[in-house]
Amino acid sequence: MQAATTRALQESEESLNAIFDAGPDAMLISNNEGIIVLASRQVEPILGYKPKELLGQSIELLVPDAYRQEHAEHRNQYIASPTTRLMGQRREITARHKDGNECTVEIGLSQISSAIGVFVASSIRDIRDRKSAEDAVRAHAEKLRYLYELSPLGIVLTDMEGRYLEFNQAFEKICGYSAGELRALDYWQLTPRKYEDAEKKILDDLACTGHYGPYEKEYVRKDGTVVPLRLNGAQVAASNGEKFIWSIVEDISSRKQSEDKIRELAFFDHLTGLPNRALLHDLLRRAISSSQRSEMFGALLLIDLDNFKTINDTRGHTVGDQVLTKVAELLKKSVRNDDIVARLGGDEFVVVLVHLDSEINDAAGSVKEIAEKILDVLDHRIQLGNSSFQCTASIGASLFRGAETTQEDLIKQADLAMYRAKAMGRNTISFFDPTMEAAVLARATLEQELRIALDENQFTLYYQPQISKTKEVIGVEALIRWLHPNRGLVAPDGFIEVAEETGLILSMGHWVLHTACLQLSRWAKMPEFEDLTLAVNVSAHQFGQADFATQVQAILLTTGANPYRLKLELTESVLMVNAKEIAAKMSSLKSLGVGFSLDDFGTGYSSLSYLKLLPIDQLKIDRSFVRDVLLDPNDAAIARTIIALAHSLQLSVIAEGVETQDQQKFLDTAECDSYQGYLFSKPLPIDEFEKFHSDA
Repeated sequence: MQAATTRALQESEESLNAIFDAGPDAMLISNNEGIIVLASRQVEPILGYKPKELLGQSIELLVPDAYRQEHAEHRNQYIASPTTRLMGQRREITARHKDGNECTVEIGLSQISSAIGVFVASSIRDIRDRKSAEDAVRAHAEKLRYLYELSPLGIVLTDMEGRYLEFNQAFEKICGYSAGELRALDYWQLTPRKYEDAEKKILDDLACTGHYGPYEKEYVRKDGTVVPLRLNGAQVAASNGEKFIWSIVEDISSRKQSEDKIRELAFFDHLTGLPNRALLHDLLRRAISSSQRSEMFGALLLIDLDNFKTINDTRGHTVGDQVLTKVAELLKKSVRNDDIVARLGGDEFVVVLVHLDSEINDAAGSVKEIAEKILDVLDHRIQLGNSSFQCTASIGASLFRGAETTQEDLIKQADLAMYRAKAMGRNTISFFDPTMEAAVLARATLEQELRIALDENQFTLYYQPQISKTKEVIGVEALIRWLHPNRGLVAPDGFIEVAEETGLILSMGHWVLHTACLQLSRWAKMPEFEDLTLAVNVSAHQFGQADFATQVQAILLTTGANPYRLKLELTESVLMVNAKEIAAKMSSLKSLGVGFSLDDFGTGYSSLSYLKLLPIDQLKIDRSFVRDVLLDPNDAAIARTIIALAHSLQLSVIAEGVETQDQQKFLDTAECDSYQGYLFSKPLPIDEFEKFHSDA
């Protein structure tokens, strides 16, 4: 068999040898019994054998003793089933050299099937030089790894998506995360969003130049604290073209703390920690610029403590400093987070109020409110240890919007107003602009007059009829009017807003409800009026009282009014505060027989959920839709939709502000249930309404 094989191979020996010897690898061909039948010349420099020495030898001759038995088993498996390729993939193995030593080679196998049998071709590559190079690279890498791990700077490798791939212990310490945690994160999960634009520029720099930095930013550590960083980096590419970023990350907390300390000494008052005069000018400049962009008023308040010199003279400057520190603390608590509190020096403080309002009167009103809060806080005795001190103040105020007035002029104006406040008796506020002061005074006067009006019962109710489709009066809406002793009859637009803001609406609303129920009780004894319903508007403040339902029940009991004839009109703003609490109040009153109408429907949030969940009886189409129902297709569509929605939910619907017959005809066509408006009657005093109803 061996002779036949040899003769067959010898026929092409010269051509095979030419092919074998042309390649860099050693080539062996063995039969299915593992006997070597051909060997190329490259065998000798790799394994030490001359080709002739291997012919007729078992392939196991080249396998170290420790692997020989295992090798024979794998060879047999490969011969039997070459598709498994257990030995057919090029890989590193340990071979036995002629001198008995082991050497590492790379081998590839391929099976050859022929008419004379199955053979295995082995390609053996000398990788000693490569292994030596790899060992050298590995040693160099170990040195780099040593430096990498011992570096006090964070070193991190990220992909272009920002995922952390490699990093040293210093980087872990900077971030506060473990290695496993970091590999599950990317830099966006540590980077505050305020750096989005800066990060985009970094990526642009990398694309253009291949590097970035130095660049300062912050990371949010695992414990939630913020650490300031300084970064430098470069973009690198892998052999497959994929790009990565190496970054050096330096914790600059200590440097920042030093800078902050220097800045604090330069721009902050050493006693109170508030911005000093130098920083105030910069902050005020920004506030003025912001007001110009937003077109909203801001204000500068100059606050001078009254008779502070007496404290210094009688109790000493140490106690005086403690009082100033306490005043600074109280001022910061008295204003909003965006507002600025600064100390000019001595006992003078400045408060800069920002984003007040776009309307000058409203802005002035807000300034007065905040200033009065400050005066009230300071007017209370300041407690320091076992001692207390009375510490009132005089406040001068100057409003600004944009750069019409310079910083210096604003401070001068506020200073003049402050001295005027002192001349007025101290412990008060004075506006630089007489017009603004007049507006604030008018508002204060209106508030005082409203209080007097409540005490002296200067209010009355007017009644506007509500008409059915058959032109019958089915109810009325009670509307408050103020019988002012000097200005005559005042409509709600002239005082309701102030009543809401001052809380007087609670007393006013209680009076309206009580008076309306008295009228219902009176009508119950008059056959032609006993079936009328009476609608009363309830404000959000009023309905928001915890005991509102109890108040209504008490009024019904004391007046004897029929709860089934009372209808409370609520706006959508009332329903959007606390759905659970609102539902409880409404259900409590509904159980007594009180009805509910949803006023101004369609002008607010108009959530269908509260129509489903709350015990509402009626929707009221707002006059803004009714007014243009014949002119604006959108208003027409909204009106039809509200009517259809109400009917689908088994609710009645009433349209307010009906002024023309054409409007009524449109609403009739849309199947509106009832109407209210000047087409039928304006709001009337009680005697005129009763005559109107009797004549109808």
